[in-house]
Amino acid sequence: MLKKMFMPAAVLAVAGVISVLITVSRPAPAKLASPDTAVAVKTLVLNAQSADLHVESQGTVLPRTSTRLISEVSGAVLSVSPEFVVGGTFNKGDVLLQLDPTDYEVALQRAEARLISMNAQYSFELARATQAEKEWAMTGRPKEEAPLLALRKPYLAEARANVLQAEAEVKQAKLKLARTTIRAPYLGMVAAKTVDIGQYVTVASPLGEIFAIDFAEVRLPLTEKDLARVDISSHINDSAMPEVSLSATVAGQPLQWSAKIVRSEGVVDQQNRAYYLVARISDPYVVADQQPGNRQALLMGTFVRADIKGKVIDNVFAVPRHALLEGNRVPLVDGDKRLRLTPVEATYSDHDFYYVHSGLEDGVEVIVSAMGAAIEGMLVKPVGSAN
Repeated sequence: MLKKMFMPAAVLAVAGVISVLITVSRPAPAKLASPDTAVAVKTLVLNAQSADLHVESQGTVLPRTSTRLISEVSGAVLSVSPEFVVGGTFNKGDVLLQLDPTDYEVALQRAEARLISMNAQYSFELARATQAEKEWAMTGRPKEEAPLLALRKPYLAEARANVLQAEAEVKQAKLKLARTTIRAPYLGMVAAKTVDIGQYVTVASPLGEIFAIDFAEVRLPLTEKDLARVDISSHINDSAMPEVSLSATVAGQPLQWSAKIVRSEGVVDQQNRAYYLVARISDPYVVADQQPGNRQALLMGTFVRADIKGKVIDNVFAVPRHALLEGNRVPLVDGDKRLRLTPVEATYSDHDFYYVHSGLEDGVEVIVSAMGAAIEGMLVKPVGSAN
């Protein structure tokens, strides 16, 4: 009976001894390395440099010179040039339309006949005035004492006036006759045609509309801030005006053209408060087979985007836009590999960079990778440099 009472206690004691032995003999657990708390970031080393500013705008290509053709005489249209169609091109001096000149040829003959008659009358009066002077000289009295009628001076003056009037009539008749031929005033293209062969036109009748193709212009609206970047007020001649790159998509193909700012319109638009600069394109219709570089024709009315070359600024740091945090602060990496938030002042900006003129020094390492939260003094680990 007693043996049965002590048996469980003995079993428990033996188990306890075995458990202690196992615990004591067990090897110590290996210590794990503490996790690295540094945040991996990409950085960019910055140095002061010069930067070329650019301004973006847009506008519609328009002809520099556009003309409405108006008839200055009356008559039927006898002939029309094959180039006088919408889209047709012509050279300076080319005949576009020919009106019936018959009436004006007759008027010119009449004016020339009257001029011949007036010249004859003038010659007759000149001869009579000469004879009158001789007759007065026979009296022995000074010529200064002779009456005007005695020397026929009024008659001679009237004859001379009639000659001048007849000459003016001939000149006017020739001018009207010349106006029956409608010539191109410059190298250009036809934009509209309102008459055709056989049609009778009167004075002030519209004949069509043409425009010059030697130059094209684009009005580019700029804000006050954009205008400060271009600063054309310092330019004193055309050679110093900013260059412009025009671009557009034509038939699904992106194209570019070179242009140049030629003037400022000098006023502020009352509707949008914008300033307007005018860019000029030379020979917009010169195509690839006529000019090196495979340039495509720039059609009038094309909507284009413009990249205007602005002024150059010196001693600035180009900070990527996404690296500038709220409050105009830039995250830097110091010598202890810790993040430092530094306030800066940006002079200008574009789509890619803020141009900082104060707050940074040469050789600073700026964090350019995305960060969840930038905390002052946090440990960072640069893993690569961005270009």
